[in-house]
Amino acid sequence: MDALLATIPSPDRGVWHLGPLPIRAYALCIIAGIVAAIWWGERRWVARGGIKGEVTDIAVWAVPFGLVGGRLYHVITDNQKYFGPGKNPLAALEIWNGGLGIWGAIALGAVGAWIACRRRGIPLPAMADALAPGIVLAQAIGRLGNYFNQELYGGDTTLPWGLEIYRRVTPEGREDALAGIALDHTPIQVVHPTFLYELLWNVGVALLIVWADRKFRLGHGRVFALYVAGYTAGRFWIELMRTDEATLVFGTRVNVFVSAIVFFGAVAYFVIAKSRGEREDVAALRGTDGEPAAEVTEAEAVEDEGVAADTEADVAEKDKKNSPESVKPE
Repeated sequence: MDALLATIPSPDRGVWHLGPLPIRAYALCIIAGIVAAIWWGERRWVARGGIKGEVTDIAVWAVPFGLVGGRLYHVITDNQKYFGPGKNPLAALEIWNGGLGIWGAIALGAVGAWIACRRRGIPLPAMADALAPGIVLAQAIGRLGNYFNQELYGGDTTLPWGLEIYRRVTPEGREDALAGIALDHTPIQVVHPTFLYELLWNVGVALLIVWADRKFRLGHGRVFALYVAGYTAGRFWIELMRTDEATLVFGTRVNVFVSAIVFFGAVAYFVIAKSRGEREDVAALRGTDGEPAAEVTEAEAVEDEGVAADTEADVAEKDKKNSPESVKPE
């Protein structure tokens, strides 16, 4: 009984209704995470020499791309939920019921950010470094949505921070963990809150990369690489604890392999990019009108010096002709 009293209760529902309009906690958490990432990213970008408002402009492209990418990854890796005998393929479009893969979200979101950066003349690695802490914080906030949905948890536990899982039912009496309501708050399971483990890990990664960025003046995409490496290191062991349905490869969850591959890729980039030197000066990479500053070649510099010399010679000759000594009396 003492152990039960120390456990974490789950919300009795994840969806509220304002008339016919459903208000989903999962969606609210995703939106809150996006807002936090933009706000923090904007502050960091301006501090690095960027222009206020540019992060919002980038987000207009990156967020939709990221949502599509996240959903695509989920549908591809968990295709058995949507395709096959007795399945409804149209359910793959029901993003409001949960199911976003961070790998797809970051990959396709980066494509959207790249397009936007190209349009604005912004170096993508510099923008990625500014956004990195906000992105991982947004992931932490998004994990709260899993709490309301009673999903992404681990096996049974007797630890005092175990999560209580309730049986949720619809008004028709049908069991539904997402859309149902818990009428009886007697837990049917007490499990590891792996969503909470990842939430706390993500907050720690955000603090780590901010500290490393300030201390070592990281640039050229190295802050973003450190974020990816830190996140995947945590996702690796947390994924091994989860018990929800997932696609298996050689008997192991597919995201375990993805975490390991992406981790080594991020570490390799972090090491290689060190040769590019200290953090780039964003303001120096662009002109005053927001476009990239034009690079001056050595030949152009020599030509400019020649023009300047000729101009000075012309002025000197003109002054000599107009001097009192050079004017003859009539």
